[in-house]
Amino acid sequence: MINIALPAFLVLFLLSVPIAAVIGVIAVGLALFASPLPLIKALGEVSWATSNDFLLVAVPLYILMGELLLRSGVAGRTYDALANWLTWLPGGLMHSNIGVSALFAATCGSSVATAATVGTVALPQRKKYDYNERLFLGSIAAGGTLGILIPPSINLILYGFITETSVPKLYLAALIPGVLLALLFSATIAIACAVRPGWGGQRRSVDRRTRIASLRHLLPPLVLFLLVVGSIYAGWATPTESAALGVIGALALAAMNRSLTFPVLAAAIGNTMRVTGMAMLIVVASFYLNFMLSTLGVSQSLVAWIQGLNLSPLEVMIALVVAYLILGCFMDAMAMMVTTVPIVAPLVASMGYDLVWFGVIMVVLSETAMIHPPFGINLFVVQAVRREGSLNDVIIGSLPFVVTLLLMIVLLMAAPDIAMWLPQAVK
Repeated sequence: MINIALPAFLVLFLLSVPIAAVIGVIAVGLALFASPLPLIKALGEVSWATSNDFLLVAVPLYILMGELLLRSGVAGRTYDALANWLTWLPGGLMHSNIGVSALFAATCGSSVATAATVGTVALPQRKKYDYNERLFLGSIAAGGTLGILIPPSINLILYGFITETSVPKLYLAALIPGVLLALLFSATIAIACAVRPGWGGQRRSVDRRTRIASLRHLLPPLVLFLLVVGSIYAGWATPTESAALGVIGALALAAMNRSLTFPVLAAAIGNTMRVTGMAMLIVVASFYLNFMLSTLGVSQSLVAWIQGLNLSPLEVMIALVVAYLILGCFMDAMAMMVTTVPIVAPLVASMGYDLVWFGVIMVVLSETAMIHPPFGINLFVVQAVRREGSLNDVIIGSLPFVVTLLLMIVLLMAAPDIAMWLPQAVK
C-alpha cells in the first residue's frame, strides 16, 4: 500500500485536486488499507489535538491584521513615502516594491497578502514611469515572499508548533536573514538596471521637503511591528497575545484613516476565515498523514535508511535542499513544510544541526517555492492582480530573484551565525 501512496499522491495532485484533500485522501487510504489496526478511529483525536493549541490562534489573528492593513490604505501611503526616498537608486520604484514588502511583512506574516497588497499599489506605477515589465513584476512576487520570513511569520509559527521549537527564538533567527534578503533583492534590481539602464524607468524628481514630510507615513507599520514583535521580547505577551495586540493596532490605524467601516470589516473577516480554513485543513490533514506514516514505521525507516548511507551532515543538508527545490515545483509552500518537517526534523537534529537554524532554511526554501515555476503561488497572485498579459512574464521576471534566494541559502549554510547570532545574543 505504501508503494501505491506516492503515485496516487502525484496523480491526484496533477489532476488539480486541492492539496489538503490529496493529503487527507492518502492518509485515510493508509488508515483503511495499510494498517491491521483501526487507525481511522484516531482521525478525530488527531484533528482535535492538532487544532486545539493556543499557539495556532495566532494564525487567523495575523491574517486578520494583514487584511485590515490592506484595506485601510496604510500600504499605499507607505509605498509613496518609500518611493520618495528610493528613486535615486538604479531601478527606482522597484526598490520601493521590496521596501514596502519588507515593512508590510513585518506587520502581517503572510506572503500572499504582502504580494497582493504591494501589487495593487505598485502596478499602476509601472506604465506611468515605463519600467521593464518583467523585472517589475518579478520584484513584486519576490518582495512578497518576505512575508513568511520577516517576523511575525505564520510559517514560523507552524514550524515552531510542529517541531516544538521556541517561536520567539525563531523570530530572532529570521530577523537578520529577512533584512539581508531584502537588501539582496534590492541589489539584484540595482545590478540588473545598471547593466540595462532602460529597465529602470524614468526617474522621479522629489524635493527634500516632500521627502521629509512623507516620513510620517513610514511610522504606522514600524510602530505596529514594535507593538507585535517588541511585546514578545519585552515579556509582555506570548506570540498569540502579540497577534491580538497587532489586530487592535490595525483597527486603530484603520479608524485613524477613517476607513474602519462595516464593508471593510466584513471583507477582512471573510477573507481571514477563508485563508485560515484552508491553512488549518492542510495542517490537520498533514498531521494525520504523518501520524499514519509514523505508526506504520515509514518515517523511522526513511530516517534509518538515510543515516545508513553514511553521508556527512553537509551532504545530507545539500540533498534536502535539492529535494525541497524539486518538491517546491509541485507543492504549495505551507503544505510542503507541514507535510515534510515532522519527518525531516528528527533527521536534521540527529545530524547535529540546530532546529532553529533549520527553521530559517526551511522558510527560505518555502519562499523559493513561492516564486519557482510552475506552481509558485506568488506568481499567480501577481498575475491575478495584474489582470492582463501572460503568466510567463511574471515567471521570467522572478527568475533572477530565485537565484538570489539560492544565494541566501548558500550564505546561511556557509555562515550559520547569520541566523543564530541574535538568538544566542538575546538570552
